Amino acid sequence: MKIGERWKRAFELSRKRITPSRKAIVEVLEEQRKHLSAEEIYSCLREKHKKVGIATVYRNLELLSQMGIVHRVNFGDGKEHYEIARIPALHHHHLVCTVCGRVIDYQDFRKEEHEFMEGLGRVLETKYDFLIQSHQLYFYGICKDCRLKEVGE
Repeated sequence: MKIGERWKRAFELSRKRITPSRKAIVEVLEEQRKHLSAEEIYSCLREKHKKVGIATVYRNLELLSQMGIVHRVNFGDGKEHYEIARIPALHHHHLVCTVCGRVIDYQDFRKEEHEFMEGLGRVLETKYDFLIQSHQLYFYGICKDCRLKEVGE
């Protein structure tokens, strides 16, 4: 199932209309394939000559997030960022450079890493009597390019 088909199905299941604004926002996220803030999405829509207000972008991102079409992520820069939900749901973590803001999706887990995360989830569920449905993990540091720039100066 292609991603476009999946989000159309998500609208049907949630009994929400596919408005031109919602469709345009999803298309931007599909095309960009990266983490975008609401302001960046708004700028992309303006470049495409779409008549959508910033408040509409925020409102629809909230709805799309609740519907599972987009994921909201926060990299500690004071802004929420959004990415299109992947199919199949591809679990990944984020490496965030604290100098330049670059974000690297980390998804090529080794067997040991996968087993560790599953075990940690089970321990936390038992310890706190909590059903974990998803999680996000962020690693903050300095990327190779920024480290090289620092050494070169």
